[in-house]
Amino acid sequence: MSNWLEITSLDSIPVLGSRVVETDTVNIAIFRGKDDNVYAIKDACPHKQGPLSQGIMHGDSVTCPLHNWKISLKSGEALGADEGCTNVYDTKIEDGKVFLSLK
Repeated sequence: MSNWLEITSLDSIPVLGSRVVETDTVNIAIFRGKDDNVYAIKDACPHKQGPLSQGIMHGDSVTCPLHNWKISLKSGEALGADEGCTNVYDTKIEDGKVFLSLK
């Protein structure tokens, strides 16, 4: 069972941009795609913990601003020749509001 937390309105996240949700234990980057899909990923690259929320989103991935690692927003896996993984979280949109599941 998951606990859905209302985070923000969809309109408050810029298209191809992000917002950060801070919890007691982790910061989570919330990204909004061109198609209004919303992705949630731990705001730390698996390489050197770079802030993914400050990276450039393209499609369903983000490029870390520190060393250009490309990370899948769906799986948290590093793409290409790089290896590593970071946590991803479930999201949903209801009535224009973004919800995050912290399992």
